[in-house]
Amino acid sequence: MSTQTIGASTTARPSVRGTDPDRLRRTNKAWLFVAPFGLFYLAFLLGPSIYMFVASFFDTSIVKTGLGNFIGLENYTTLLSSSDFWSSMWHTLQFTLYTVPPLVVLSFVFAVLANRMQRGQIFWRMAFFTPFILPSAAISLVWVFIFTADTGLWATVQKWLGSEAPSPVLATPNLAMVGIAVATVWWTIGFNFILYLAGLQDIPRELYEAAAIDGATPWQQIRHLTIPLLSRTTTLVLLLQIIASLKIFDQVYLMTSGGPGTSTETALVFITKTGFTDYRIGAAAAASFVLFLVILVIALVRQVVERAQLKGA
Repeated sequence: MSTQTIGASTTARPSVRGTDPDRLRRTNKAWLFVAPFGLFYLAFLLGPSIYMFVASFFDTSIVKTGLGNFIGLENYTTLLSSSDFWSSMWHTLQFTLYTVPPLVVLSFVFAVLANRMQRGQIFWRMAFFTPFILPSAAISLVWVFIFTADTGLWATVQKWLGSEAPSPVLATPNLAMVGIAVATVWWTIGFNFILYLAGLQDIPRELYEAAAIDGATPWQQIRHLTIPLLSRTTTLVLLLQIIASLKIFDQVYLMTSGGPGTSTETALVFITKTGFTDYRIGAAAAASFVLFLVILVIALVRQVVERAQLKGA
């Protein structure tokens, strides 16, 4: 009796691998929904990336049509022997070192503090995240006013502290990058804050309650529970922040234009000046590809680290 029932049910079961007209129609509709993004992806990301790679082997210029003459690796050899390029890479690294540690550490600390609050979490979320949604032009303008010599807010604070000649931050080579970094930290800390806060709210409260019953202090709970459980979130935040810092352009271009002198000229500012001031699109494409390789290597290192963490777990 049971054998016949099983056989009947097996026979009546429809074939999943067979041709399903409804499934085919759903697939076609799905492709229609994806198509607009795919077109924009091809037109504004993949297409220009391919053109950039090809143009890096030519003496392409915006003052003449076409790709120009094929020159092989000459753009790369000239670039790698250019002191201006290496200076811009150092300034990019300098900005990354100034911004990544505080943006990771402070966002984690503020997220932990906000998560422990019984009231007012919505206010703190809005307070930290609102600057992030503002355009870079508005943020740059605000901080240019703050750092304005003699009349800016920072100059006023220095006068209150007894300084008779306040230092013009954005006009001082040793301070200009620090000023841009401070503006960037204030502007973008909200994004990492939200990521950490989301990760914290995924940790079961029972773990903290059990740790408190066992006598763990708040610091011990953070050290032995919060930090290990947020390790994947931290690697994600670290990767996104490093990539964002390596691609710094807006704040530098709007606040200092790479100055004073070339003390804040980052890689993308160097690429922009090479392509649109010196009209050497081929050389700018080569510099862009080198920067792309640097970012790609960092992303691959992050993947290796994450896989090692998963295997260790």
